[in-house]
Amino acid sequence: MNVAIIGLGLMGGSLAKSLKKLDFIESVVGSDHNEIHQKEAMELALVDKIVAFSEVKDYDVIFLAIPVDGVISALKNLIDIKENATIIDLGSTKAKIVDSVPLEIRKNFVAAHPMTGTENFGPRAAVDDLYDDKVVVLCDLENSGEAQVKIAKKIFKALNMKKHFMSASQHDRHAAFISHMPHAISYSLANTVMHQENKHNILALAAGGFRSMSRLAKSSANMWEDIFRQNKTNLLEAIELFEIELNLLKKNIENEEWDKVHKYIEAGNRLHDILD
Repeated sequence: MNVAIIGLGLMGGSLAKSLKKLDFIESVVGSDHNEIHQKEAMELALVDKIVAFSEVKDYDVIFLAIPVDGVISALKNLIDIKENATIIDLGSTKAKIVDSVPLEIRKNFVAAHPMTGTENFGPRAAVDDLYDDKVVVLCDLENSGEAQVKIAKKIFKALNMKKHFMSASQHDRHAAFISHMPHAISYSLANTVMHQENKHNILALAAGGFRSMSRLAKSSANMWEDIFRQNKTNLLEAIELFEIELNLLKKNIENEEWDKVHKYIEAGNRLHDILD
């Protein structure tokens, strides 16, 4: 099959690198509105060639690896794709995207979210095996065509991804806690330090803990503004629940209730009994 990828940044570029290794993929082309990205993608040999947006409609599989607001706009301009084509979006939000799919191409569309990435962006951020052994969430498959679901599953299986299935609304609430809120916290942590008069002295002490927690603050402002906007309700709930936890710890420290502080830390330790 012939594949077109719209968006040649970290996600799209890394996907192209992985797809080109699969024996059932004949060609991988790319489309990106950013001319610098086009040039870099070709220099890095991420795709076989660059095509105009209008040309992707001729391909068997079309991946949308662009910011989530861009996914909604792109779908409106893909209603005249080939009858049996498959469109797969990789957006970090799902509900508003699914709701926006034109009825004419709903069966062609598969909603997916690969739970992977880095804080870097652009074609030069593309890496080998970004998708390998990662989770991909597939949403509302009952509304996608049987052939399109089969193709999506085949591709993600070939990429060695672990498939999970849920509704778009479930996905967005879960993602708010494990992805969207952590980004919000990281941006806030970075800005807390940057607003200090002696920020350079503070950052001179930055070690593993601070660097780990602030790493996400390098992520694209354009991409994450869209994500925060689309998942506003779930994100606000997650932030409010985090504030309750942080205020509880703050209160225990203020009152010098160190036994409670100790137990609170131990409770947090148990998260990694599940993750590890």
